[in-house]
Amino acid sequence: MNLVEWLQRLMTNFGAEWVMWLLLGLSVISVAIMLERAWFYHQLKDDTEKLASELRERLRKSDIAGARKLLGDSPSAEAAVVMSGLDEADRGAKSASEAMVGARALQRVKLERRLAYLGTLGNNAPFVGLFGTVIGVVQAFEVLGKQDAAMAASEAAQGMAPQEVMAAIAEALVATAVGLFVAIPAVAMYNIFQRKLKSILANTDALGSVLLAHLVANDTPVANRAKYGTPEPHEAE
Repeated sequence: MNLVEWLQRLMTNFGAEWVMWLLLGLSVISVAIMLERAWFYHQLKDDTEKLASELRERLRKSDIAGARKLLGDSPSAEAAVVMSGLDEADRGAKSASEAMVGARALQRVKLERRLAYLGTLGNNAPFVGLFGTVIGVVQAFEVLGKQDAAMAASEAAQGMAPQEVMAAIAEALVATAVGLFVAIPAVAMYNIFQRKLKSILANTDALGSVLLAHLVANDTPVANRAKYGTPEPHEAE
């Protein structure tokens, strides 16, 4: 038995049903990730425009305690990033900027978590379904080959050929349909979450600029230690 015959027998013995079960399992995981990510992004929801306006007002009044409370009360990722910059504000605008860059990267990791699965599934589920289709077509041709050999010996077999061939082709088409059914929602939600992620990161940059603008205008590190609540370091005795 050569390799082609062995692969053909392997595919026809197992059929395309296992492909559909695989797609069904992947779909369940996909839906669970969609729901979890939707809930995660919903928890981060806040009015960042209003938050930026109120933060600007507090900073202009040098109300650092009020600014900290404002950012601490916000559930948004944007506020968490700017809070890290405010914690380093006593060291100057550059230190605050670097702190926010690091915090932004950490928030991005949290925002992108599990999205790769949706993107990968959306891109590859149709190919998995197509694999099931190929198996079904191979089965159909195998049935045709067997029936052609049997037709000479029995006319009864002639009536079975169309039924078995159609059943194999139907199974093949179902595999393709299931692959598309799994892929389309995954791709749609992946794009929605990516758009939301980009919006959050853009709002983070805008809110961070409010803090940096204030720090650049008042960038005197020695005075900042008292203003932002960090005591001046003691000299070594």
